[in-house]
Amino acid sequence: MCQVFGVSRSGYYNWVQHEPSDRKQSDERLKLEIKVAHIRTRETYGTRRLQTELAENGIIVGRDRLARLRKELRLRCKQKRKFRATTNPNHNLPVAPNLLNQTFAPTAPNQVWVADLTYVATQEGWLYLAGIKDVYTCEIVGYAMGERMTKELTGKALFMALRSQRPPAGLIHHSDRGSQYCAYDYRVIQEQSGLKTSMSRKGNCYDNAPMESFWGTLKNESLSHYRFNNRDEAISVVSVNGAPY
Repeated sequence: MCQVFGVSRSGYYNWVQHEPSDRKQSDERLKLEIKVAHIRTRETYGTRRLQTELAENGIIVGRDRLARLRKELRLRCKQKRKFRATTNPNHNLPVAPNLLNQTFAPTAPNQVWVADLTYVATQEGWLYLAGIKDVYTCEIVGYAMGERMTKELTGKALFMALRSQRPPAGLIHHSDRGSQYCAYDYRVIQEQSGLKTSMSRKGNCYDNAPMESFWGTLKNESLSHYRFNNRDEAISVVSVNGAPY
């Protein structure tokens, strides 16, 4: 047989007796676990978060080793889309000062809320989402979804937050300068509820980073895996994946 395949007898026996090292076998087992975790997290976790995910499932691996094995497996995270403004700050409505200045450090719930709008593409047209997040608890305290990006949509989200939380006077409500948040009706609700109005600088998404981060996570880790035929389909998926949606 050695003559048929053109190899020496000694070379053949060396190949038969050779076994993968313990390290190599361990790497192969880890690769399988890494693949499973990569799929389980919808291909969105980098090395740091994947290491935590594996540890929570009883698999301890160093970050350098994990990075090497991910590279060997050619695993890549799905990329987040670039920030795109959803609201238009070009209007003649009054604008509130920026009370937060990127200082997101409340010491208790219902001290700072951040609000924002985003959208989800469907074959039927855009589905718009209005959300309000408590910066301390990191929970969505108010939300609304609809086919139009209006002050009524943001108003519904605010009413939900006020009803569910009943915040004390002095709570800071921060948003961008979109007309939906600068609208007279919306500002009246804030004033009557004792809220302090704060707004981002023009075109600065970092001034509302906690809410932008939530939208990014929701879209990148959940919604990007779907193609929606209509708004109802999108609403059902958002309701499952976007706590407390």
